[in-house]
Amino acid sequence: MLHKIRQYMAMENNHTLSDEVEIDEAFVGGKNKNRHKDKKVEKCQGRSFKDKVPVFGILERGGKLIAKVVPNTQAKTLVPIIKECVKEESVVYTDGWEYTGLHGHYEQRSVDHEKHFYGMTYATDEGEIITISTNGIENAWSHLKRMIFGIYYCVSKKYMQRYIDEFVFRFNTRNFSDSQRFNLLLRNVA
Repeated sequence: MLHKIRQYMAMENNHTLSDEVEIDEAFVGGKNKNRHKDKKVEKCQGRSFKDKVPVFGILERGGKLIAKVVPNTQAKTLVPIIKECVKEESVVYTDGWEYTGLHGHYEQRSVDHEKHFYGMTYATDEGEIITISTNGIENAWSHLKRMIFGIYYCVSKKYMQRYIDEFVFRFNTRNFSDSQRFNLLLRNVA
C-alpha cells in the first residue's frame, strides 16, 4: 500500500528547473565495513558502487529538488537528465566532477572540495560577488540518508526510486503544513 502512495508522490519529482541549480550524485547503501563477513562485497572502494545505488540530484537554489536512481554516474547517463530537467542558459553548480556536454548550453561553475571544502566566493570584473558551492544538494543528500537510516529498516534496490520519490515529495513540500501536503497528495491521486 505504501508503494502505491509513493507512486503518487512521484509527480512531485517532475519539474523543469531554471536560474541557479546544483547537481551532484549520492550513493545509497550501507558501509561494507559494517557487514557480516559473508555479506561483504569485494573491491568496492572509492566511486565503485557494486554494493550501493547511485542517485543523481538537481536542486534549484531556493526551489525544488529532482532526484533519480541512475544505472551509473557517467556523463553520457547524467547529461541527458540535466538537459531534460534544466532550462538552457541556467547556471549549473557542480563539485569537481566534470560533466562534459554542458558547455554551450549552460554556464557551469565548479568547486573543488579538496581545495575549498565548503565552497568559494569571488568577485567578477563587474563587482558581482559569486558564491560557488554545492551545499544545498549536499544538505538534501544528508536528509535522504537520515530518512533511510532513521525510518526504514531495509530498502531494496528494486524499489529505491519510490523511496527517492517519497523523499523528494517531503523535501519539496518542507514548508507546507501537514494538511497542505496531504491535499497535494490527494490532488496527485485524483
